[in-house]
Amino acid sequence: MATTEHPPPGRLRAWMLEGLSDMGKGHAPPTAPDTEAAPEHKGQRWYRVMCLTGVDYFSTLGYQPGIAALAAGLLSPVATIVLVVVTLAGALPVYRRVAEESPHGEGSIAMLERLLSFWKGKLFVLTLLGFAATDFLITITLSAADASTHLVENPHLTSTLHDRQMVITLVLVALLGAVFLKGFLEAIGVAVALVVAYLGLNVVVVAVGLWHVVTEGHVVTDWADALTAEHGNVFVMIGVSMLVFPKLALGLSGFETGVAVMPHVQGDPDDTAEHPRGRVRDTKKLLTTAALIMSVFLIATSFITTVLIPEKEFESGGQANGRALAYLAHEYLGNAFGTVYDVSTIAILWFAGASAMAGLLNLMPRYLPRYGMAPHWARAVRPMVIVFTLVAFLVTWIFDADVDAQGGAYATGVLVLMSSAAIAVTIAARRARQRGWTVGFAAISAVLLYVTVVNVIERPDGVKIGACFIAGIILVSLLSRLARAFELRVTSVTLDPMAERFIRDMASRKIRFIANEPDQRDKAEYRDKIEQIRQDNDIPGEDFVFVEVTVVDPSEFESGLTVRGEVLHGRYRVLTLESSSISNALAALLLRTRDSTGCIPHIYFEWTEGNPFANFLRFFLFGQGEVAPVTREVLREAEPDRDRRPRVHTG
Repeated sequence: MATTEHPPPGRLRAWMLEGLSDMGKGHAPPTAPDTEAAPEHKGQRWYRVMCLTGVDYFSTLGYQPGIAALAAGLLSPVATIVLVVVTLAGALPVYRRVAEESPHGEGSIAMLERLLSFWKGKLFVLTLLGFAATDFLITITLSAADASTHLVENPHLTSTLHDRQMVITLVLVALLGAVFLKGFLEAIGVAVALVVAYLGLNVVVVAVGLWHVVTEGHVVTDWADALTAEHGNVFVMIGVSMLVFPKLALGLSGFETGVAVMPHVQGDPDDTAEHPRGRVRDTKKLLTTAALIMSVFLIATSFITTVLIPEKEFESGGQANGRALAYLAHEYLGNAFGTVYDVSTIAILWFAGASAMAGLLNLMPRYLPRYGMAPHWARAVRPMVIVFTLVAFLVTWIFDADVDAQGGAYATGVLVLMSSAAIAVTIAARRARQRGWTVGFAAISAVLLYVTVVNVIERPDGVKIGACFIAGIILVSLLSRLARAFELRVTSVTLDPMAERFIRDMASRKIRFIANEPDQRDKAEYRDKIEQIRQDNDIPGEDFVFVEVTVVDPSEFESGLTVRGEVLHGRYRVLTLESSSISNALAALLLRTRDSTGCIPHIYFEWTEGNPFANFLRFFLFGQGEVAPVTREVLREAEPDRDRRPRVHTG
């Protein structure tokens, strides 16, 4: 709620904060009277939005076959089939249910947030945000690194760009940040063009690869003989494939992005914010179609790359390392077609970073500022773009722009989010008393948790990077919350008719409130309180209104305030309200009273007993403690003009 007028910001500041919080709008039902939201049915057709998430999901074809070959060797096609089974039978049902439960793009984090309250809920969400940041930021850096690999390894450019991969990757990340700084909001048209071109070129590469497999029949028999000699029988192959499957988990990426882009799906004209049935239905089509397309490509590409590319080329320094399909494009279709394929791959990998950046800009402002754990400017696009770009620079430098080195961190972020989504839908199904779905989702959760644990054990660098992001987010969040401790954070104040009547009545005289901590609420409590206030402040009469605040969830930062008036024991007027902070609620009520009556209200307190530092910690963590001085400080920050500031009296 505004209390003062501020001078207009400078040009640079205005540009940086342009569209403040726009990235977060339109993804949830409006909660305040002044919330403006576009009609829920507007958007794009689901298959066009699929291309927006597809720049992330489909672009993994640029490096997934090579990663699979390194992880599983000759078993790459079999292990990829296991990956496809987990995708279609596990991840897809989970995220179809997530789309039902959070149709405004909040994803599984919001589903789990609703299960926990107070500080434990906030810390849990911050932990998941840390892994989400790992997922999206590594998507940016890994995709840029692989794009630079395709550029450096192009036969026409390899001599010129040799040993320049780090610089090229940083330039690509910087260009991505520049696009968003210019005002990137949505580029579905570009995504459609990139996805159609990239998948079309991959169809050509796969078709030519399969043709060579058919015409050179010995490559299949050679592969089958080597596979049998190495692993024996089919059951051993499947068992080993399941063991190496966690290393292929990158092929599961894209589902969280698919849910995040839900607000862009058009849905039906009669969709509402509460029941966007058309949007949910079409998002399910989006997720299913993307998963089926990707599954076909994963199986086909893992097969042709395994049987047609020498094993040594997949290793670090080999020509197929990080670019297996590009290797086949150059080998069988010539350098001209290969260069076109490289350009297409570089473009979609770079734009996959754009999809991830959009995910970050949608996710972080949704939670951190609402928790009071980020400054107001964190709701603006451009400042956050600068922060994320700088962090991406640091990650690229730490990993030396190496695709293989970043695979563990990327897989960890993806798997933690998928595991949390599976657990969330399991709980949702159990609450809905859907026994079959509960058992099925619980089994999927167990599989994903197993894969996550194995991935963490085998590649601990992923969880280390995730832990760094979590620690950074929690530290910055707590420091931000501490810095904003005295900020007025009540978004609106609504008075019921009785409360309005009390204030109008006092406005004809002097408005005097008494802050009272409710105890027995009997007649003696109010009588003794008035007598004490009169003696402490040496004022006559009994023309007071009591104000009683009940703390509900002290971990919440911003909320609206509803004030109810009642008369107790036939004579004592009492205003009751619930808030996350006593001091903020009282300050907001005083300012609302001043603005509606034009009179300066007075409020009377007792001093709080105990250590001031301990009381401040009680205020910071639990919304109570040093009520009187904190209320005055909140008022001082909200209203710099001393003459217009409500008066605080303490005896």
